[in-house]
Amino acid sequence: TASLIAFRDHPHRRAESGTHGSGRKRHGHRGADLEVKVPVGTQISDQQGNVLADLPGEGDRWLAAEGGRGGHGNARFLSNSRRAPAFAEQGEHGQEQWLVLELKLLADVALVGFPNAGKSTLISRVSAARPRIADYPFTTLVPNLGVVRTDDDFEMVVADIPGLIEGAAEGRGLGQRFLRHIERSRVLVILLDLAEYAERDPVAQAEVLLNELSSYRPELLERPRVVAGSRCDMSVPSTREALQRAGEVLGAAEPLVISAVTGEGVAGLVGAMRRAVEESRSDTARSTGFITLRPVPEGIEVVRTDDGGFEVLGREATRAVGLSDLTDPDAISEVQRRLDRLGVDRELARAGATDGSTVVIGDFSFEYSSGTEFEGGTGRRTRRQRRG
Repeated sequence: TASLIAFRDHPHRRAESGTHGSGRKRHGHRGADLEVKVPVGTQISDQQGNVLADLPGEGDRWLAAEGGRGGHGNARFLSNSRRAPAFAEQGEHGQEQWLVLELKLLADVALVGFPNAGKSTLISRVSAARPRIADYPFTTLVPNLGVVRTDDDFEMVVADIPGLIEGAAEGRGLGQRFLRHIERSRVLVILLDLAEYAERDPVAQAEVLLNELSSYRPELLERPRVVAGSRCDMSVPSTREALQRAGEVLGAAEPLVISAVTGEGVAGLVGAMRRAVEESRSDTARSTGFITLRPVPEGIEVVRTDDGGFEVLGREATRAVGLSDLTDPDAISEVQRRLDRLGVDRELARAGATDGSTVVIGDFSFEYSSGTEFEGGTGRRTRRQRRG
């Protein structure tokens, strides 16, 4: 798939539910997995903005939500002291979460410049891309990708980034939406408009673009860059002279001069782009932006809640309570045994829980009472009620 537009009108995705088990030790069926296709370059975050996964390559996969484990039947709870258990586990609910999907294009080269700097004309000249081209600002509102192929079959992907203006890093002119597509590019080609009637001279353009890149992501200034003055067919001596000073601002000793319309200097620019891309590709130490997903830690943790109660955190404790039928005395006894084995009572006492304290585990709350004996340890949870 090439875009995320399908999620705009239909944001919900739900995997198939499993089926229940039945008597005579028959298991229920697993629900079918749901695989959602997203474009290469999709970044996934939670609603707080924390990046959860980055999918920069073809075939990259990420587990967005895990299905719940099926409950064990009563045969699982057979023991020497329990010959005919009359209870079983309920199935665990699958995970639910809201995710933010953001597409950041992958390209070897990003063409960066002010509106009307000739970026779209250039990409149409060096590749098969056919962007919309017109003589007014912001003709390009979405990035265009083109593949440049040289005579010796070298290929590089070039992105025509929509024009940036002063304040782009703060969102002016959709600037943040455009700048995010630069993040993954190996090489920046900065085009400075040499046309006589350009709104700013090349030095002013260079200063603004440098400031916007730095304000958005300071590390972008560390990327290899090629500087070129574009639209030289419309230039005058003063703008060409200013290009040299602009090159110094951008750290380029010899800025190139091109015209995408006439073709002047384009071959030299493509050669400079290729050299920069080849060098960047060989730099295996450069970060690729992959996110390492760490497993959920084992064990439990007891924390104080805002209302003075306590919450027990930990997958095993949450499962022990959530999968059980808390209306069945035998099931309650089994839950208590599991929680004791996990050390829940010990940790609650250490955290300061006293008689009458509210203890929350998963979706359920309990009233804590110390000193009541039951199988496997001390402590008693009563008056169970589901939260919400």
